[in-house]
Amino acid sequence: MRLSILLFDGFTALDVVGGYEVLANIPAMEIEFVSNHCGLVASDTGRLGMAAYRSFDQLEATDILYVPGGPGVAAALGNVALMACVRRLHPSTAWTLSICNGAEILGAAGLLEGKKVSTNWFAREHVAAYGALVGTERYQRDGKLITGAGVSASIDAALFLAALIGGEQLARTIQLGIEYYPAPPFGNGTPDEQPQMAKDLVRHVEQHGAARLAARVIPF
Repeated sequence: MRLSILLFDGFTALDVVGGYEVLANIPAMEIEFVSNHCGLVASDTGRLGMAAYRSFDQLEATDILYVPGGPGVAAALGNVALMACVRRLHPSTAWTLSICNGAEILGAAGLLEGKKVSTNWFAREHVAAYGALVGTERYQRDGKLITGAGVSASIDAALFLAALIGGEQLARTIQLGIEYYPAPPFGNGTPDEQPQMAKDLVRHVEQHGAARLAARVIPF
C-alpha cells in the first residue's frame, strides 16, 4: 500500500511521526511525504524540518491519505494546492486519516458532513462547524475515515488502522516493537477532566498559533 503524508508549514511533529512510526512497520508499506514543493518543511517550533519529496500536484492517487494538524492548519486551509490534493485523492483512497486539528482540513474539503470524528479537544467546535459529529474518543472510524484526537493520539489511531489493514496480531506486534504501553507521570485522565486553568492556558497558546509561527527563527 502507499501512504501519503501531507506536510505544511507549521505542522506538529508528533502528529506526523507517531503515526508514521506505526504504519511504516506494516510490511510492504510505501511511504511518501508530500508538500507544496520538494524540500524541508518546518514544523510548528521551526527547529525541526521534514523533507517532502513529492509535490501536491504530482499526486493522482494513494491508498492512505494522512493529514496531520498543528498551528499551521489555519494557513493550510487557504493552501489551494493542498486542498485540491485532498479533494482529488480522497474519493479513491482505501483509508483517509487525520490527526488533531488536521480534521479541519478534511472538513474544509467537504469530507466530514454527518461523519463521526475525533479531533484535538480545543478544535472540536471548529470541526463541528463543518457538519461533523465530534466526539471525545481517542480515535474514531466512520467508514474509510479514521480521525485521531490530539498529537499523541496519532499512535493510537495508527495502531487501530494497522489492525484493520493487517489484523490484530500485526498491530499488537508493532505496538510491542515501539514499546507503546503508556504510563504518563501525571495520570491518564482525559482533556475534559483537567483543571480549567490549565485548559485556559493551552487554549490561549493555541489561539495565538499564527503569531507563534510568525515569530519563529527557522535555521534551515
